[in-house]
Amino acid sequence: MFPEIERVLITREQIESRVREMAGDLARDLTGELERDGLGPHDEDRVVLIPIMTGAMIFTADLIRQMPIKLSIGLIAVSSYPGQSVTSKGARLDGELPEELEGRHVVIIDDILDSGRTLSLVRGLIEERRPASVRVVVLLDKAARREVDVKAEYVGFEIPDAFVVGYGLDFDGYYRNHPEIAVLRDDVLPEAK
Repeated sequence: MFPEIERVLITREQIESRVREMAGDLARDLTGELERDGLGPHDEDRVVLIPIMTGAMIFTADLIRQMPIKLSIGLIAVSSYPGQSVTSKGARLDGELPEELEGRHVVIIDDILDSGRTLSLVRGLIEERRPASVRVVVLLDKAARREVDVKAEYVGFEIPDAFVVGYGLDFDGYYRNHPEIAVLRDDVLPEAK
C-alpha cells in the first residue's frame, strides 16, 4: 500500500496504548487544576485544547476521545515544512489564535517536537494572553534536532533523527493516513538543504 515506507518505527498498537496513557495523565492533571480553582471537571468551560494543524489532527482526535472532561478546541495552523522540505524553514502562524484564553487552562497539541521553533512560537503567543496554565502535548520528540529550548510536559515517544510519516505526519502532503509512524526510504526524500 505504501511502497515508499522503509520501516515501521511505532506500531498502531503502541500508539493506541500510549495515547490512552497520555490522555489519562492529562485528564487527571487538568482535573486537579480545576479542583484547585474550586471547580469540577464538568462545571465550567475552562479547558481549551489548541491542536496545531494539520499534523496533529489524528493524534488530537484519538486523545480527546479518552478525556472525560469538559473542554473546547481552538485550531491553529503553523507553517514550517513547505512542500517537499525535510528541514524546518522557520515557524509562521497562519491565522489567529483562539480568543479569550485569559484564566483558562490551555493545552497545545502537536504531532512532533523537533527544532522547537513551532512550539516556542505558539507557546509564547499563548502565554501573552495570560492563561491560568499552559501545557504542551506531543506525540513524538526528536531531541537530536532541537534548536530552541522548549519543553513538552507530555511526550508519547522519543524518536531518533529520522524523517517520519504516518498518523498525521506527512511528506509533501501525503502519508498522513498511514496508521503507524514510519520512516520513508532515503531515495524518496530530497537532499536536505
